[in-house]
Amino acid sequence: MVAMDIADLDDRDRAVLNAFQGGFPVVHRPFEPAAHALRSRGVDIDPAGLLDRVRRLDDEDVLTRFGALINAEEIGGSASLVAMHAPEDEFEEIAETVNGFREVAHNYEREHPHLNMWFVVSVADDESVEDVLADIEAETGQETYNLPKQQEFRVEAKFLVDGPISDGDVDLSHLGPTPDPTDRETLTPAERDLVLEVQDGLPVVETPYQAVAEEIGQETDWVVETLRRFNEEGKVRRVGVIPNHYSLGYTENGMTVWDVPDDLVEEVGPAVASLDFVTHCYERPRHDGVWEYNFFAMTHGRSEEESQQRIEQVRDVMADYWDVGEDDWDTLFSTRILKKTGIRLAERADANTA
Repeated sequence: MVAMDIADLDDRDRAVLNAFQGGFPVVHRPFEPAAHALRSRGVDIDPAGLLDRVRRLDDEDVLTRFGALINAEEIGGSASLVAMHAPEDEFEEIAETVNGFREVAHNYEREHPHLNMWFVVSVADDESVEDVLADIEAETGQETYNLPKQQEFRVEAKFLVDGPISDGDVDLSHLGPTPDPTDRETLTPAERDLVLEVQDGLPVVETPYQAVAEEIGQETDWVVETLRRFNEEGKVRRVGVIPNHYSLGYTENGMTVWDVPDDLVEEVGPAVASLDFVTHCYERPRHDGVWEYNFFAMTHGRSEEESQQRIEQVRDVMADYWDVGEDDWDTLFSTRILKKTGIRLAERADANTA
């Protein structure tokens, strides 16, 4: 099916996209309170109409999915960002080799004079990352540079569009049961089944949590309570519509990297993370002589001009804390998606189930 053009979205579509990129209710009939919340904001829609719009947006690739965004790190295992150099005359061959590793989830070509290939390795246990990288180095003949997350300041990829509810501030995550978080570090077999069932999205039906419960042989109350608890524990980052940001016009993807003085990272991190257009913000290690940057902030824009303006805003915030020189930062724009299969949760969840 041909993806919908952003110009074809009407005000109700835009309201749905803005309102529910997080905080969709986890209750037996979630479209009822969700529609009520839209009507309270002046958007004339009933539960059936809201359901139909979410289904259509999903079918037409405006959404990548509807449902829970799983925090893979809290489910088990580990993932790490890795950079490497691929010579121009060997680039395609090296990309094919790297992509052939099932542990490689995402792989991007990025603009950088040396480190032009960036990928994510996802494994069931932390120790396996180095083993995978050793195998990649052996097969490609190129050195890899492991850049695991040291601190996370923000992961909130919201992509708002012009239209109603432009602040995207509808949050109905408080509805439903409020089970107490547990101190367990492992999943039960039933929780493992739930994670795997919802990782690619919820059914777009009137009672999505009941449909999930039927698939995994559990009671609907248990599914609702467990997802609510997962949200409290951080295993679920948010529940809602997950947009295809390319379909919404966010085609400019800039990974800004910064050589922040080590003693200022704790202050700079929250300040940069407070910018609503920064979707990911981390501290990562340097590699002496090859990679001097220890701070990453991902921005997205709907045009090259907007993207540059947002990068300058990040720099302005940085400049409030230290004297940022021209050699203290860079922006690595992605030029090509080489692989994007998503984090493999099955092995990671299996390894963490007891």
